[in-house]
Amino acid sequence: MLAGIDASRAVTPRRTGTEAYAYFLIRAIINQTAERGIQFRLYFNEAPAEGLFPESSHVEYCTIPLPRLWTHVRLARELRQRPPDIFFTPAHVIPFVYRGASVATVHDLGYHYFPDAHTRRQVAYLQLSTRMNAHLGRRVIVDSETTKADLQHLYKVEPEKIDVIYPGLDPWLRPITEEEELARTLRKYGITTPYFIYIGTLQPRKNLSRLVRAFVAANLPHRLILAGKPGWRAQPLLDEISALDFETRRKIHLPGYVDEADKGALLSGAEGLLYPSLHEGFGFPLLEGQLCDTPVLAASSSSLPEIAGDSALLVDPLNTAALTEGIRRLALEPALRKELVARGRQNVQRFSWERAATAVVASLLRAVSE
Repeated sequence: MLAGIDASRAVTPRRTGTEAYAYFLIRAIINQTAERGIQFRLYFNEAPAEGLFPESSHVEYCTIPLPRLWTHVRLARELRQRPPDIFFTPAHVIPFVYRGASVATVHDLGYHYFPDAHTRRQVAYLQLSTRMNAHLGRRVIVDSETTKADLQHLYKVEPEKIDVIYPGLDPWLRPITEEEELARTLRKYGITTPYFIYIGTLQPRKNLSRLVRAFVAANLPHRLILAGKPGWRAQPLLDEISALDFETRRKIHLPGYVDEADKGALLSGAEGLLYPSLHEGFGFPLLEGQLCDTPVLAASSSSLPEIAGDSALLVDPLNTAALTEGIRRLALEPALRKELVARGRQNVQRFSWERAATAVVASLLRAVSE
C-alpha cells in the first residue's frame, strides 16, 4: 500500500495544536511501519528542515511549493498525476477536486458553536470543507467522542465511518524541577512567582475575558500569565486588560508565544494551569499541564471532561463566580493541588502517539479495503 500524507502542517516552526498533531503523528507512523511493507509519500508545501522526520527507505518526500491555494491546486494536481492508494490529511481538508480513496481528520467543530472566533470567510470555508471531507472520505478520524457526536448531529455522518483516536503528547515535554532552569526561564519571560498560567492562542473561544474577570475577583497575590500569540479578535481582551487599574494590570502578563523548549519550565513553575475554553475538540494544554505535574482547572464543557476525567478541577466556563472559586481553591488548598497532580499523572498515561499511530494506520488499511 502507498499512503500519501499531507505533511504541510508539520513544517510550521511555531506549532499550535493542529501542527503538533501532524508532526508527532507522522513521526510515530514512520517509526512503527518500517517493517510492514507500507510505503508513504509525504507532501510538503516547502522543503522540510533536515532531520524533521526520521530517514527511512519506506518514506518518500514530495515538495511541491506554491504560495497560495496549495491544497486545492498544487496538491490536487500531484494527487491526480500520481495517485496513492490512500490519501490521509491530519487536518480538515482534502482537495476539493480529489475523488480518490481518502481519510480526513476533523479536530473540532468549534467554528459552528463560536463563529465569532473566525472571519466570515473562514467560517464558510470550514463549514464547506469539513462537511465535504466528512462525507467524501472513506473514513473520518476524530480526537474525541465529542467531535464524533458533533459530526453525527451537525453533518449526519454515519457513526460507523468515524474512528475516535486520541492523540499523544509531546515526547520531549517533562516536568522541570531544577531550580536554576526554572529561575532562568522565568527571568527570560519576566515572570515572578506565584502565578497561574494559560497557554494557547488568545481568541474569544478560549474564554479569556471571563478568566481575567474571575482572576481579578479572586483577589490573590498571584500573577496570571496568558501565554500565546494573539488570534482573531484578540483586541477586545487586550483593551480590557489595559483598562484595569495599574496595580491590577501589572499582575496580568502577556509574554506572547513561548518557545517549545521553555514550556515545561513555565508549566512546572505554575501553581495551576487555567483552561476555561468554551469549546475544544481535544485540549492539548490540559494534558501538557498534567504532564508537567501542574494541577489543572478546566471547563466542564465540550471534550474537556472526556479528556480530563476526574483529574482536573472542572467548572462551568460561563459562570464567572465558579471560575473565581476554582482559582481560589487552587491557590489556597495545597491538598487539592497535590491530589490533582497525582490524578493528572495517571490520566496522561491514556495518551500515546504510538497507540495513535497504530490506530491511524489501521484506519488507513481499512479505508483501502472498503
